[in-house]
Amino acid sequence: MTYERILTAARVLFAARGYRATSMQAIADEVGITKAALYYHFDSKDAILHQLTLPLLDELDAVLAGAEAEPTPEGVRWRAIEGYVDVHLRHRHTLTMLVRDMTLLVQAPVGDRFRAAIALANELVAGPGAGIEQRVRASQVVAGLADPVVLFRNEPADRLRWLILDGARALLGEPAEPRPRGRARGRSGGRPAKLTGEQIEQARSMYAAGSDPEGIAARFGVSRATLYRYLKNK
Repeated sequence: MTYERILTAARVLFAARGYRATSMQAIADEVGITKAALYYHFDSKDAILHQLTLPLLDELDAVLAGAEAEPTPEGVRWRAIEGYVDVHLRHRHTLTMLVRDMTLLVQAPVGDRFRAAIALANELVAGPGAGIEQRVRASQVVAGLADPVVLFRNEPADRLRWLILDGARALLGEPAEPRPRGRARGRSGGRPAKLTGEQIEQARSMYAAGSDPEGIAARFGVSRATLYRYLKNK
């Protein structure tokens, strides 16, 4: 569908160039449609941004609401922590896009909803009647749940999830859980993802046009190392 292709192209361009530096014309060119056709689906860049961030924000609200319903403070805390991590891992490309242009995180309504979610997560992790020591520690935990998702976005999601939660346990003074067995460190398992001939040409065209390699790799679901191999072997 053209609608979905527009969102995919916009997400990649926003992450690679930044929201402010990406024009509607650039998005239309990336999709291969006219600017008029783009405006048929979205009347502004803000409307595209809204649709890109909506799933992340809606899921975050739902996860935190579910955590509030847990019967014990411990249950509330860990359902909030694990759910917070899982939502950000599912939407790591959207999160990368937002961090790439930090002004988006203060722009209403995106910024307002993020601030509200972070504030609620802090309350749930701290627990009822928490003093300043517990609240500071809770804020450290919550701040450490999303940042690694962006900083280490090329790590396999399951391994990164375990590492983030292990760090949260350490901050809260709770015992570590056994490290998952199976995959070797730093590997996603199996052979690297491959690109089709058409995808290779698209990736090379995007790179030649100045697109960020990280954004290109994210678009095609491969690691940067895999992408660079295709870019070099012309």
